[in-house]
Amino acid sequence: MAITEKIQQHIQELPAYCQAEVLDFVEHLLAKVRDQEEREGSALSLAFAMRGLEDESIPLYTPADLKVMFV
Repeated sequence: MAITEKIQQHIQELPAYCQAEVLDFVEHLLAKVRDQEEREGSALSLAFAMRGLEDESIPLYTPADLKVMFV
């Protein structure tokens, strides 16, 4: 018997208020998985965007270059 079938069988034996709790928990798990996937996707996107930058030369700036002047 597949795990989804076992889950369905057990849920059907529960009273309605317990089934509602199971639903809340499943929705919580789905949100958690989606958030994790989104974070992993963002990290991969950043890594893809930054790919090859380590090979570029970075200009060195002096403190005079970085000084902001307010008029």
